[in-house]
Amino acid sequence: MEDNNVRIDKWLWAARFFKTRSLAAEAVDRGRVRIGGEPVKPARNVKLNDKIFIDNGSDRWEVVVLGISDKRGPAPVARELYRETEESLVRRENDSEARRLFPEPGSTIKGRPTKRDRRAISRAGG
Repeated sequence: MEDNNVRIDKWLWAARFFKTRSLAAEAVDRGRVRIGGEPVKPARNVKLNDKIFIDNGSDRWEVVVLGISDKRGPAPVARELYRETEESLVRRENDSEARRLFPEPGSTIKGRPTKRDRRAISRAGG
């Protein structure tokens, strides 16, 4: 478990922030993962007490590294690798509440609108 040469993409995958290592590496490449506020490359090694900002598309996390592992295990074990900051917990709670109260306008539309749907949209002024 304690291997001090673990890449950030491998650690993110082991800590279960991303389903695959390639998704983790892609997020790091796109600048969605920052250590200490600085964008990093997928080969960057993770150190204990690093403060990592993670945007995995649906949630934004700010965590402090408590453990280092390159093995993906069960979720309870993965949660022991990091501690989420208080600000991050509050922000994620607010974001989830906002998504619940104000759903995405297009989330109820399934696929392409039918001719009947398009007529209703044009009558409504859209």
